[in-house]
This record gives sequence, structure tokens and C-alpha cells, in this order.
Amino acid sequence: MSWTRKLTFGLLALMMSLSYAHAQSNFTLERLASGLGVVWGMDFVSEHQLVFTQRSGEAGVLDIQTGQVTWLAGLPAVAATGQGGLLDVKFLRNDGHNQAWLYFTYSYPDEFGARTTLARAQLPDLARSNQLQNWQDLLITESSTGSGQHFGSRIAFDDQGYVFFGVGDRGERQQSQNTANHIGTIMRLHLDGRVPKDNPFVGNPAVLDEIWSFGHRNPQGMAFDSATGRLWSNEHGPRGGDEINLIQPGENYGWPVVSQGKEYWGDRAIGLTSKPGMVDAVKVFTPSIAPGSLLVYRGEAFGQWQGSLFSGALALRHLNRVTLNEQGEAMSEERLLTDLNERIRSLAVDQAGLVYFSTDSGLIARLRPAD
Repeated sequence: MSWTRKLTFGLLALMMSLSYAHAQSNFTLERLASGLGVVWGMDFVSEHQLVFTQRSGEAGVLDIQTGQVTWLAGLPAVAATGQGGLLDVKFLRNDGHNQAWLYFTYSYPDEFGARTTLARAQLPDLARSNQLQNWQDLLITESSTGSGQHFGSRIAFDDQGYVFFGVGDRGERQQSQNTANHIGTIMRLHLDGRVPKDNPFVGNPAVLDEIWSFGHRNPQGMAFDSATGRLWSNEHGPRGGDEINLIQPGENYGWPVVSQGKEYWGDRAIGLTSKPGMVDAVKVFTPSIAPGSLLVYRGEAFGQWQGSLFSGALALRHLNRVTLNEQGEAMSEERLLTDLNERIRSLAVDQAGLVYFSTDSGLIARLRPAD
């Protein structure tokens, strides 16, 4: 069919035995597809079908057995400038009404620039059609600026029927402390876009009802851990000061009043390193790794990775693994795929517990345990 094509595909398996100070991880790297654009988000819609977005505005479904991509139609226009475009995608198998949905974030173009927007649509029977159905913009956030920076915006579902997503500071750092807009916040909504009545700021006229937490610089990773009930996020710092945060309702995460980073133009620190009433990060990366995603590993394929936090590193070009103790404190760090020299962007896990990642060079690959 005209909306399908085959990509460079093959199990180009490279055995990689990597030893680190804290752990030893032996795995095989399999390259599944190349020649794509910047694959910003991806998630499994079935055992062998991986939906993905390209920041330039396209989305497709990759059959990981054949390498065939079905390109989806019915996507909106996006402001694909700077860091904006079609961003995250997550698949929800059942919304409580036996309906499955794809959730998207994207930069919605307006007269001033663009706004981060949460939307959803239904996936068709791909054997018959590539047309997304019932597209709904759930929240066009109050985040419009002329900057092409810091849109966020990963999506996460908890196990109580809520969806979370974030917006960065949009290049206007002081706005992250201004709760009259959505800039620099993480938000919680019902799956249909309604505001939960028990959101922490509902009824407070100084804070928008959708806000769950604020004071964020640019949250580009988010993951809910159903085993612990914890919501995790990571975000880009400025020059240094990337963070992993445990997200709690109603809390202020400090930016730009608190930061471990410095200005790009010199050695000047930005704000304080800590302040009462503002939440400290669980882990800080200095120098910056530029985390582009976040995943809590709960699969069965890699027993030694159980409960670890994984982030794709854009600046330092590796797959970052952080171990946690039972209290949610960061214990150790491991850097994988350092020799690949790729900006690792998005992460996913299949039913067998194999780890998939994308790169800004248009690669989709997976890790499986070494034989």
C-alpha cells in the first residue's frame, strides 16, 4: 500500500560486553531500522508493532519483524521549529471504557509562536487504513512564547486512570515560578482531559487547576513506576545541573531560584543550590548529560536492571542507568553504549522486557541479553 514502505532493517547483532565500576552489563545490540528522522517518542501498540513520532511532524508504526513502516495520516500541523514539533506518543490499551488511544504531545502553532499540547486519537486497523480516528486536543496549554525552546514533554499514565505530561520554561526561565500559566509545570488530567477535582491547586485562584507540580526547567523524561507508585521525571539543567526528580503533588522544584547549573555564557551560578520549600533533586548530573527520556525498568529479560531508571543521554551520548534503594534514593550510575556515539532520544520496553531506543540520527535499535 502507498502508505507503507520498508526501511533498512536487519538483525545487525553486535555483541557488546561492557564493564563498569558499579555493574557489568552484557547484551546484544540489534539495529532494527535506520534512515528515519529524529524519532522523539515511541511505544508498543502490540507485541510486534512499535508506534513512533518524528519531530518533523510524522508518525508511523514499525513492524519489528519485517521492518515495514505504516505511516499514519490525520495528524495536525505542528510548529516544527527549534525543539518543537511532534513530540511524545504513548499507547493506552484501555481507557476504562474498552477504548484504546494513542496520546500525543506536540507544539501547537499560534500567532505568537507555539504551545505544548496534549492530544489523543484512535489507531485504525492498519490492514485497512492508515487514518487516525477521533483526534482530540485535550489541553492546549497556556505556554505560548516566541521561543523555539523547552516544550517538554513526555507523557506518563499512572494506575489510577490519570495522565501526566510536562512543559518546559519555553526559554523564559522566570515563568517557571508563575503558576498563572502552564510554563515549567507537570500537569495531571483525567484520560479524557478533564481536571481531577483533587488536583493540589484546585480552588486556588493563583494557580491553574491542571498543575501538579511546578518550578521545572525542561522535563523531557517522565515515568510512573507501578511497583512503587512513584512518578519520576528528569529535566535538562542549563550548563550542568540536569536532574532526576521524584514528583510529588503541589511541590515547587525550584527553577530558576534553585539550580545546580551555571549560565552558558560564563562561570556564574544560577540561583541557590537549595532552598527551604523547594524540592531537591534525587540526582544531579554535572556536567550535563542532556537526558531525553526516562524509563523505570520492570521487565524480566535483565534481572540485574530491575527497578533501575534509564535515560537516553543526548549531550554525552550514552544510555544512562541509575539504581535506587527502597527509599527512592539514587545509589549508583552506569553508562552504557558509550562507544555508539549516538544521541539517544526515546526508550521503550516490549512484553519480553527487551529495551528499545531511538537516536537523533534516525536509528531504532534494541538490547537483548547476551547468550
